[in-house]
Amino acid sequence: MKKVVVVAPTYNEIGNIDNLVKQVFDQQKKVPNWEIHLLVVDSNSKDGTIEIVRKLKKNYSRLHILETPKEGLGRAYIKGFKYSEDKINPYVVMEIDADGQHEPNKIPEFLKEIEKGADFVIGTRYSKGGSIPSNWGLHRKILSVGANLFVRLGFMKLRLTEWTNGYRAIKFWLVKKAYSHLESYSGYVFQVAFIDFALKNNAVMAEIPVHFKERKFDKSKINAVQYTLQVFLYVLTHSSFIKFVVVGFLGFFVDFGISWLMIEQLHKAVWVGTLVSTETAILSNFILNNYWSFAHKKIEGSGSFVKSFLKFNLVSSGSIAIQTGGMQLLTIIFGRKFWYLYKVLIIFFVIIPYSYILYNKVVWKNK
Repeated sequence: MKKVVVVAPTYNEIGNIDNLVKQVFDQQKKVPNWEIHLLVVDSNSKDGTIEIVRKLKKNYSRLHILETPKEGLGRAYIKGFKYSEDKINPYVVMEIDADGQHEPNKIPEFLKEIEKGADFVIGTRYSKGGSIPSNWGLHRKILSVGANLFVRLGFMKLRLTEWTNGYRAIKFWLVKKAYSHLESYSGYVFQVAFIDFALKNNAVMAEIPVHFKERKFDKSKINAVQYTLQVFLYVLTHSSFIKFVVVGFLGFFVDFGISWLMIEQLHKAVWVGTLVSTETAILSNFILNNYWSFAHKKIEGSGSFVKSFLKFNLVSSGSIAIQTGGMQLLTIIFGRKFWYLYKVLIIFFVIIPYSYILYNKVVWKNK
């Protein structure tokens, strides 16, 4: 029988903890092939939360307690994962909020997706069948929906509808592999960092719809300003797509500069200047993308490097054809005077998305 540890960080949850414990263990009869454990990681609660858990432990042999200093959500989860590894040896760990916003009756659905082959299952509020509380204020809705959308677009991983919800099930091999990456994140951005790590390590992802309920006791402990800043900085510094766009900007200046030199100063034909400038930009883009944008799947070894560069050029030949043909067509239709405007439009609205998709599929494929 496989073990699953449901990890619930707590801080002053005296009004919610009793229901959480009872509802989690009520799921055991629905998943006879799994042995459910619940680990409460309490961060020095002042309201008597831990005393309630100690009393409940007398009735639930698989209820575990870990008391820690108050260091943030991410640190609480890391300590909970390591405790689970040392004391329980689970096949899967789950993250769940202790404040009543996550419904424990969804646990069997998470485990069903694990049994189907998923490595990481996310409870999504933003797909069909999921929801956020209708009585949330506008600012709360904007924070939740906006942060999630920003992360999806920033990583250009639109298939996943949920990045920020902390209701999840993860196979433990992935947790152990993620320790060194996740230990740097103590706050709520930990949740975004974990999904980013999972995707970059080729984990099989799945989602199930969940209803995110309004908490009945106390208030949310999230610091909206701090959280927004942390998520923004994480995406900017870890997104391959954003790095790719930055490289694209640099390539644009290389491309534009050479085009200007050849067309305006040397008076070469537009198509000649475009051809030379585009190929030069392709070379610089390949080097920068390999060692920065896609460093997590960097191509190494002289043989592989040359082979991949040839693939890169082959894929990029589409960019050359699109840009050269587009430039020539637009100068014929609208005249040569605004050639630079045509170039900008073609690069930003056609070349960048075309290149990102094909480079990922052909050159920097997942290892």
